[in-house]
Amino acid sequence: MSKIYVVSRKQLKWAAVLLSAAVALVVYLGWDETRAVSSAPSEERVIHLITTEFKTTTADGKALEVYRFDPGTVVVQRGEPTQLNITGVNGQSHPFVIEGLDIRGEVKKGETTVVRFTAEKPGTYPIVCLTHKDLHQGGPMVGYLVVQ
Repeated sequence: MSKIYVVSRKQLKWAAVLLSAAVALVVYLGWDETRAVSSAPSEERVIHLITTEFKTTTADGKALEVYRFDPGTVVVQRGEPTQLNITGVNGQSHPFVIEGLDIRGEVKKGETTVVRFTAEKPGTYPIVCLTHKDLHQGGPMVGYLVVQ
């Protein structure tokens, strides 16, 4: 003998509302907007730096010029594809090395030098201008690339 069940429209509407609420709750609880730290970034990170100069006169009347990279410290993640855009604002030429990453380049006044890399080893890597190494040469002109 078979049984027949009669379902009213009101019962169907309540069932649809309850089913929709259950699906919304499952989606809400399962939603994860965080990105795992160990996952490799898919896009290249672009960081802008400039070369800049500070001038002053000492108490005895001597002119003092000091060059620097600005910002002085840049932080990137290990394995993160990175692009440094270094624009020459002051000083005619700044040949540089990023020690420990085997990167060399030159920044010229009015131009932007693009450096692309992916650092795989955590550490602090100095960005050293080869023209302005010490105080007598308007330096030291050093920036730091920190890889976490």
